[in-house]
Amino acid sequence: MNAQPVTLQGRHVRLAPLQADDATALAEVGLDPALWQWVPTPMHDVADMRAYVDTALAEQARGVALPFTIVDVGSGRIIGSTRYANIVPEHRRLEIGWTWLARAFQRTAANSEAKLLLLTHAFEALGAQRVELKTDALNAQSRAAILRIGATEEGTFRSHMIIPGSGRIRDTVYFSILASEWPAAKARLAGRLLPG
Repeated sequence: MNAQPVTLQGRHVRLAPLQADDATALAEVGLDPALWQWVPTPMHDVADMRAYVDTALAEQARGVALPFTIVDVGSGRIIGSTRYANIVPEHRRLEIGWTWLARAFQRTAANSEAKLLLLTHAFEALGAQRVELKTDALNAQSRAAILRIGATEEGTFRSHMIIPGSGRIRDTVYFSILASEWPAAKARLAGRLLPG
């Protein structure tokens, strides 16, 4: 399993390898406080977004992450970001996360198609055996979305992390999709993207 930068093209979105100079475009759509309500590291300004991008690229250089920008195909504009993370090649395991979209693109085909592109590449090109997803236990919208794509809820890591700033102790819910479950999950996700 060798996760290298790649562009993943869909009808609604394109996932492009994250570049250092994407920070400004990401900040233009990503400094909405509502986007970071459930994220341990909120974004307040362009400097925060630059640090976010720098961290993602440093993790890519270490071989444990592969970050993307999410680009709206219609306008060609960056509308968010996502990544493979916690990549463990020897166990053919990775995580999909750090996903956020500009509010105007939430509850559209953008997130479903981004997940379909990432999961297809993970299972069918990289040969993943397991894809993990996780979210804050209080984030009901994210939990429901992860279940809708066909993931199985595996359990809750209690008192998993302390949120910077607020000091709130976060419980984290873990989900997974296995290679054997991918065909059914793929059909479900593809069905959600059909017109009508």
